[in-house]
Formats: sequence, C-alpha cells, structure tokens
Amino acid sequence: MLALIGVLTIATLLFFIMTKRMSPLVALIVIPIAGALLAGSGTDTAKYVVDGITKLAPMAAMFVFAICFFGVVTDAGMFDPIIRGILRMVGTSPVKIIIGTGVLALLAHLDGNGAVTFLITVPAMLPLFNKLGMDKRILVGITALSAGVNFLPWTGPMIRASAALNISTHDLFIPLIPAQICGLVFMVLMGYYWGKKEEKRLGLSGSNPLAGGSASFNAQEHVKELTDEEKALRRPHMFWINIALVVCVIGTMVFTKISPTVAFMVALTVALMVNYPNVEMQKARINAHAKAALMMASILFAAGAFTGIMGGAGMLKAMSEAAVGFVPPALASHIPFVVGLISMPLSLVFDPDSYYFGIMPVIAHTGEMLGVPAIQVAQASVLGQMTTGFPVSPLTPATFLLCSLAGVDLADHQKFSIPVLWAASVVMTFACVIFGVFPL
Repeated sequence: MLALIGVLTIATLLFFIMTKRMSPLVALIVIPIAGALLAGSGTDTAKYVVDGITKLAPMAAMFVFAICFFGVVTDAGMFDPIIRGILRMVGTSPVKIIIGTGVLALLAHLDGNGAVTFLITVPAMLPLFNKLGMDKRILVGITALSAGVNFLPWTGPMIRASAALNISTHDLFIPLIPAQICGLVFMVLMGYYWGKKEEKRLGLSGSNPLAGGSASFNAQEHVKELTDEEKALRRPHMFWINIALVVCVIGTMVFTKISPTVAFMVALTVALMVNYPNVEMQKARINAHAKAALMMASILFAAGAFTGIMGGAGMLKAMSEAAVGFVPPALASHIPFVVGLISMPLSLVFDPDSYYFGIMPVIAHTGEMLGVPAIQVAQASVLGQMTTGFPVSPLTPATFLLCSLAGVDLADHQKFSIPVLWAASVVMTFACVIFGVFPL
C-alpha cells in the first residue's frame, strides 16, 4: 500500500510539473505532504519536512553565494578582456572561430547559468559567423555542446542530484573530472571537424585560414557595446584579482575538503570588497542577483521537503523494495551504465526537477538494494540529463533564448545538435567505465 501511495505521489508530481499546472516549488511541497497524510504519517509529516530541509540547507547556501559571486565578477567585467582576446585570436578562420566560441561558452558557463552563457557567447560571436557566411547552426551547436559538458558542483543538475540523494557535491563531482575532460576534448574535436567542413564549403581551404585570418580584422568591432549602467560597474583594473578569485574557489572545491559553502561565502565577500568598496554598491550588486539565487534556493528547500517526506514516511523504501523484484540481480550492475546512455534523451521528456527528485531516487534506491551504490546512478544521470540535454530540451527556456539570439529555428537546432550532444553524453559514459566510476 505504501509503495502504491509513493508511486501515485511521484506520478502526480510529474503530471502537475510537466503539464505546468503547478510550479515546481508548489508541487514539491503540496503533493508529498498530501501523500504523507494519505499514508497516515499525521503530524510526523512536519518533522520529515524539517529534516529534509535541514539536510539541504548547506547546499542551498552554497548555491546562493555561488550565483552572487559569479554575478559580481561578471558585472566587474571579468569576461570583457577574455572575449576581446578570443576574438583577436580567432581572426577569420572558421576552425578557430568555432573552437573559440566553444572556449568562450565554456568560460561563460562557470556560473552554471545557461541563459547567461548564451547571452555572453552568441552576441559576441554572431557577427563573425555572419561576416563569413558560416552556418549559424554550428554557432548554436558548439555553444550548446560546450555548456552541456561543463557541469560543475554548483550547477543545477549537480545540485539536484546531490540534494535528492543527500550526497555531497564534492563526492559526486571529483570522480567525474576525467569523464568531463573527455567531454571537453570531444567538444574541441567537433569544433575542428565543423570548422574544416565550413572551410571547404566556403572555399577557404586554399587560403590558409589557420594563419590568423584577415589582417584587416578588428576584434573591437565585434565587441558588444556596453550600456552606461554596465560601464559604471566595470572594474578593468581588477581583472587579474577576479580571475585569481575564480581559480582559488574552484581549486578549493576540487583539491580540498573545505566546504564549498564557506569557499563561496569568502569569495563573494572578497569580490564585493575589492570591486565595490562602497556599501550602497555592494547592496545593489547583491540585490541584482538575489532573484536568481532565491529562486533556486527556494526550489532546493522545497526539494528538501519532498525528499524528507518520501524518505521519512517510508514511501521511497517501499517503492524500491517493490521494484527490486522486477530487476534480475545479474543485470543490476549495469544500471548506472544504462542510465548514462539514456540520460541525455531523458532531458526531452523530463524537466530537471521531475527527473532528479521524482525518477532518479527510485532508480538509485532500487539499485542500492541490489548492491549498486546510489552515487553511481547520480553520476550517470548528470552525464546527460539536463547537462548535455538542456540546450536542446523544449522544457528549458534557455533553449529558446539560444535559438532566438542566433536566429536559428528550434527544429533545425534540434536536428543538428541532438545527435552531437547525445554522442558527447555517450563518450563521457564510456569514459566513466574506463576510469572506474561505474562498471559496464
């Protein structure tokens, strides 16, 4: 009976989120509470909610400070010299332009925000694509691919996977670094392949475009004009300090056991003090990024309520015990590998909240009962589900932003990019097998 209630709770959650009859925030709170009361939890339901929120509080804090930190260094103009440098380096060589676009998207995606990544990358590179008559589907494809393989501990899918199974982002992310490197290499190779095709199509093969492009090329012409408000926030003399801060905070997360929450708290305060010593400007910068931070933090706390109830009321355990009977023990070890292979196309069916808080916990706990560590299912999931999958999924608004910025039809983008993004996910899945993250 408890397993049935759990299934109905998750099915109802998926229905209301995917049909947009409820926002994820509302659905993650209201529906599990109703399920717990139906299961007879009574007043213990409140305790389950608090327990779930308590476990996720440090993670939500990390996300808030991470969003604010990357927002502040972006406001200070950290990306401006990088964009100008990339534009100077790529010249008018299609190979260099495409790979340079991928590198720019990779750096712009450090904050984990797909919309910001696309707003930085596409307007900067689009004039070059238009000038040479290059296929704009490649601009959209390489941007999507670069952002997709750049999953970091503070990005949405990683945070959700960590929150759903109560696993630290450090433990989740570190074993995936070799696979991510393979994904980045795949991105560069695809950029080279697309670039060579464009050289041939445009008849540039014989003009040695790799030599640096046209001598008349002026990178400054292609840099986006800043508004007066943006100019007032720029701190070009703080470029190297901001770069050092980013390197330090990422290095702290990768190479030490220091809490990511503490790392981003310290990094944010330093970034505010060195870039905006004025108290009023500090308040303004925090307010500017508070909306995005609060939105994700509220989703995480709601997810804490959901996972706390599903675990505390025993529904998750009951569903997993019921599912165990349908999985032959001999096939149990293949669960993470199969999840890795299908994780990217699942992005076209499930939005991140539905998958990471509804589907993945059941798979993970089922596997755990069969001797498969739950962390392996989470790691397999982030290889594609709303990582390589989010820039083509119609369930994410950033996909439509990417297409509209480049002037590419959504259907054309999906036909062109889905096979490549899925291939990247498969490459990283096999890399995980090779590097021992999970078995074949």
